[in-house]
This record gives sequence, C-alpha cells and structure tokens, in this order.
Amino acid sequence: MPAQYKVDQVAELKELFNGAEAVFVAEYRGLTVAQASALRKAIRAAGGQAKVARNRLAEIALDEVGLAKDVKMMKGPNLYVVAAANSPAVAKAIKDFSEVKENAAFVIKGGVMGKNLLELDNVKALASMPSREELVAKAVGSIASPLRGLVTVLSGLPRGLVTALSAIADKKKEAA
Repeated sequence: MPAQYKVDQVAELKELFNGAEAVFVAEYRGLTVAQASALRKAIRAAGGQAKVARNRLAEIALDEVGLAKDVKMMKGPNLYVVAAANSPAVAKAIKDFSEVKENAAFVIKGGVMGKNLLELDNVKALASMPSREELVAKAVGSIASPLRGLVTVLSGLPRGLVTALSAIADKKKEAA
C-alpha cells in the first residue's frame, strides 16, 4: 500500500497534467534560489506552471492522464513545466532562461505534447513559433489587405477627378 502523501502527490500531478497542452521536462540541479524564483516567475508570466516531483510519481500521473512519457528523460531531479494553453510562449520562456550563460545549470531535456514526445530540438522549434496574438494579427492583416487595396483603387477615381477639376479651376483663375 503506497503512502498517503504519494497518493496525494499523484492526484495533484494528475490535476496539473489533465488538459495540459504540453509538459516540458528540465533538470534544475545547481540553480540558486534567485535563479529558480526568476524561472518560476518567467514561466508564470508565460501562462505555465512549474512543479518539482518525483519521477516515478510523475510517470504514474502521466499514464493515468493519458499523456506520453519517456523514461530516459525522467532521470535525475526534474522540473515539470506545464503549459495549459499557450505552449509556444511557455517553451520560449524556458528556452530563453536556459540560454542565459549564468543559468547553464538549467537543462531542458524534452517534453510531451499529447501522445507525442518532444526532443530538445522540438521544444526549441515550438519556442520559435509566433504567439497566438501574432498569428491572429497576421490573419486579420491578410484578410484586411485585399479590402484595403480595393478601397484604395476605388478612391483613386474620385481623387483623380478632384485633382483634374482643381487643375482646371487653377487655370481659369490664371486666365482671368
């Protein structure tokens, strides 16, 4: 019979992983308290959550939620970063943190996105994707662009007529 605190921690992890868009696994050994606090703050700002958990308990929780897992990735002390909605932003936050020279102790191992395992290269590719707001802005811009062009073309004829009439009026004033 497992200890109650382990059952409670698995339940907490299941609640955290349930409905997650992505879960990233990283080794945090060697970070100072200030660095760990800065990392957690960056993850929260991006819309994610960070949780230190025992690998076996995280593995059980991932199984019960139905997410993929990689046992090789789950060795040593790990930080599980959960992105509930905006996984590119969370991936970008942990990637940017890991690229700072002072934070060399923080190593991204990979992640899980649904039934797919993510290697380090996949996490970096996900981090380089534009955010949801940028994609919406690009879509709105591409929809509005033809309309803007049509308005410009249609307003060109009256503008040309006004310019011609203005030129005629100026010539008549000069002649008079």
